[in-house]
Amino acid sequence: MRVVIQRVTSGEVLVKDQTVGQIEQGLVLLVGVTHKDTTEDVEFLAEKIPNLRIFEDGEGKMNLSLFDIGGSILSVSQFTLYGDCRKGRRPNFMSAAKPDKAEEHYEEFNKRIRDKGIQVETGKFGTMMDVRIHNDGPVTLILDTDEMKK
Repeated sequence: MRVVIQRVTSGEVLVKDQTVGQIEQGLVLLVGVTHKDTTEDVEFLAEKIPNLRIFEDGEGKMNLSLFDIGGSILSVSQFTLYGDCRKGRRPNFMSAAKPDKAEEHYEEFNKRIRDKGIQVETGKFGTMMDVRIHNDGPVTLILDTDEMKK
């Protein structure tokens, strides 16, 4: 799995001009699933992300987690994170998981974070979305379970 994490003051997802997910302070997650991802990848990221200390404390140091600030998550499925642009001019998406498997892992990922007591809003899987992100910092990180297993 590959997740782009953006620290935000707010985030919103619209589908056909209707808000389907919205948060204030917290994290916007762009979540990509590849065909070789497993439940262990889902578990690892669902545990890691809410505990990342990427919010500033009173001294301006990144010492606080999502739990510490009482923040929320806006999770957006994004298969294009597995776009391979090495050859030609059109991305190849062969590494992205098939929609049924991707949706299963994506929903399980969100459920595991909700089970920790964190509010998780989402976009609409497999739909064209308008994602509005108000970056805080900006702070943007990328986690990839393939790289973390090395």
